[in-house]
Amino acid sequence: LCSFLLGASVAALPLLLGSSPALLAGPGLRGRLALALHVAGVNAALLLLYPRPLYKIAVRACFLGFAFGCGLLLSAGRSAWRHFGWYMCSLSLFHYSEYLVTAINNPRSLSLDSFLLNHSFEYNLAALSSWVEFTLEKLFFPELKQITWLSTVGLLMVIFGDCLRKAAMLTAGSNFNHIVQNEKSDTHTLVTSGVYGWFRHPSYVGWFYWSIGTQVLLCNPICVVGYALASWRFFRERIEEEEITLIHFFGEEYLEYKRKVPSGLPFIKGVKLEL
Repeated sequence: LCSFLLGASVAALPLLLGSSPALLAGPGLRGRLALALHVAGVNAALLLLYPRPLYKIAVRACFLGFAFGCGLLLSAGRSAWRHFGWYMCSLSLFHYSEYLVTAINNPRSLSLDSFLLNHSFEYNLAALSSWVEFTLEKLFFPELKQITWLSTVGLLMVIFGDCLRKAAMLTAGSNFNHIVQNEKSDTHTLVTSGVYGWFRHPSYVGWFYWSIGTQVLLCNPICVVGYALASWRFFRERIEEEEITLIHFFGEEYLEYKRKVPSGLPFIKGVKLEL
């Protein structure tokens, strides 16, 4: 948390320099030099504060905090990159909070992978595609990126999705894991309360709408469709895989829960399997 806040302190640079919040969007070298010095200084502080194993965690948290702070700076400006600043804040906070909530909930499963920064090649490719689409459309169709009401709808989707996912993680407690478990532990219980009373897979529902919301926020029409299709397919397969394991773990108890509570994702009913 300290490292994340240290990185996010980049948002205070305009105050220190006596300049406008549009520090990143400006054409001058002063802002760029200030950012470079901030990154170098913060990294040096982390190297002094933490031994090597903890440094690996701290530098990732600091990087996400830095991205969050830069997003705040872009959001405060009046440039065409304002909505991209919203996106940067959303993306960095999502990945950082994945690690933080896992640390609170289930520290035994905590690892560098809990940041989900290396989720998969496909995930990284999807993110890169959205940045490319935003940049190209900003160059050739700049008016498309100035639809504030649409970006606001996307931001609300992002907030809803991330809050639902984190509520699911907190409700599940130590039962939640980023990796589908193939063996049942002694403490593994079937959670059906809270948001799990609304949907069988609230963390996936949250992530689904969060991912689509990021592209609505960016006003990326191509990636909105692409993200919706790719996310739907991924979660359909993930839910079927997970439910086979849950039926194996809990038997009739899970089948009864499955009959009463929907998956939460459109047109996904889960695995079709009876004991």
